[in-house]
Amino acid sequence: MAWGESESWLKGGANERLYQSLLDEAQDAPSRNARRKKVVRPHEMPWEMSRQGILKHLMNEKMGTRIETVDAYMQLLPPGSRSGKHRHLAEECVYVLEGKGYDLHQDSDCEIGDQFEWKINDEVQRFEWEAGDYIYIPPNTVHQHFNSDPSRPARLISSTARIFRQMGLNTLEQFEDAPEFDPYVKLTDDLVRQYLRGEIKPK
Repeated sequence: MAWGESESWLKGGANERLYQSLLDEAQDAPSRNARRKKVVRPHEMPWEMSRQGILKHLMNEKMGTRIETVDAYMQLLPPGSRSGKHRHLAEECVYVLEGKGYDLHQDSDCEIGDQFEWKINDEVQRFEWEAGDYIYIPPNTVHQHFNSDPSRPARLISSTARIFRQMGLNTLEQFEDAPEFDPYVKLTDDLVRQYLRGEIKPK
């Protein structure tokens, strides 16, 4: 047995029940999960006037649901409007519930040195979509949704895997805010209806 380095690794008097806490967490999982929601009603899904646009969260880590790995929200694009522009490491799947429009995407290349850096390509790709389509957004692609109908709203369902953030790889970066974004607005069903009818114009 190599004892030559024992003067180093024997130092320290701190004690923690770290392994036991893992056991306790595993044993508590059934009762903990029983308290978490398997069904989320519409009135329990929170609205958010976000920099990315008008969102209604369907599942999120902070909503107390059973799902462990996926976040999803419904995004509402008022007539002729657009989302914010952002990118993130997690790939994204967007299902078009209603409306028609297009996406603008810019791929990114990764340069790895002492740190990894994402270089955004100059080429902008345009992808048309309509109700019933789904849009695939690759990892770290700069993207933005546009509603091309000046008289009707568009509704999208967006889903991403939250595992990247849990691994410390939360690279969410916002480049442009949605036109409707106002951090002081508290959304209600009546207010959202006004946005969807085009009655509230961005400042």
